[in-house]
Amino acid sequence: MNDHDTRTDAPKRPGFLQRIFGRGPDAPVAQPPEARPESPQTRSPPPAPREGEPVRPASGPAGIGIAPEPPAAQKPGWWNRLKAGLSRSSASIGQGIVDLVTKRKLDATTLEELEDLLIQADLGVATASRITAAVGGARYEKGIDAPTVKRILAGEVEKVLAPVAVPLAIDAAARPFVVLVVGVNGSGKTTTIGKLAAKLRDEGKSVMLAAGDTFRAAAIEQIKIWGERAGAEVIARAQGADAAGLAFDALTAARQRGADVLLVDTAGRLHNRAELMAELEKIVRVMKKLDPGAPHAVLLVLDATVGQNALNQVEIFGKTVGVTGLVMTKLDGTARGGILVAIAEKFRLPVHFIGVGETEGDLEPFAARDFAHAIAGLDR
Repeated sequence: MNDHDTRTDAPKRPGFLQRIFGRGPDAPVAQPPEARPESPQTRSPPPAPREGEPVRPASGPAGIGIAPEPPAAQKPGWWNRLKAGLSRSSASIGQGIVDLVTKRKLDATTLEELEDLLIQADLGVATASRITAAVGGARYEKGIDAPTVKRILAGEVEKVLAPVAVPLAIDAAARPFVVLVVGVNGSGKTTTIGKLAAKLRDEGKSVMLAAGDTFRAAAIEQIKIWGERAGAEVIARAQGADAAGLAFDALTAARQRGADVLLVDTAGRLHNRAELMAELEKIVRVMKKLDPGAPHAVLLVLDATVGQNALNQVEIFGKTVGVTGLVMTKLDGTARGGILVAIAEKFRLPVHFIGVGETEGDLEPFAARDFAHAIAGLDR
């Protein structure tokens, strides 16, 4: 029995969806002090769709679980949102640069402190060393100003990121094109799937969603809402159902309906728990029984706020399920956005999308030059 098997359903009370999603899609459900959970023996199981049945959920109250998309006329352009989202990271790096180089000579001590600053910003040792060498190589005898250092920083970061800024390519010959989305708890997998589904639908593709996070009732309800909003069918089972079996049913349904793309959600799992990662391997094995090429893409969703821990996640998930590309989320909630540079330097995996918010338009294809200038605090 693994850790998932010991979980029990949250008691079902009036206002369930509101309590689940009212504080954000990934927020835990807090019980009121007076609430007493029912025992597993007496609890009534949640209503479940028939196995393999597509779910078209009823509309909930406006805005539940998904931030409303503001009118286009009121929403800033992507560059302004990206720059604002990376403002904490750029401010941390930029202020450090200003403090270092203002009224100081560019000597060995200053360069060493600059390298330490860049390493602490999670840019990675290799990148920090190259930036420092580029700054020192300019041989400024009397010193160097902060804007010049920022321009050098942006240039070196762009060199690292440009080779990995690769769009997600959907192979029309692989129909359905199966995308398995993985990551640890709270990384934003389900939200990313909803945003990606909306983008694919806007491109004219037919999309199906598989509610493979069967261990969290909130995730099942959330993906149903995203599916309705994006106009995508959702394949779901009851909470606690076998995720591999759900994936098999979803792929079967997607093939029967001729869907272009199948997006498969998975339960968040700690990357250092072997038994939980084995469950993920099972999902892949089961899908390959129907389509030896599935999944055609494995996207690892990374939470930028975890910093250096993201490096471990990429390594372990890569070994387990063969990650083919990355999505970095929550860049707007951290000063550690530089970790994406360290990941690109070490693993060279394609970075398909980055996210700086909760609405559909806050997930965009990754552009190396834009990211490099934003994190350096420069205009394009």
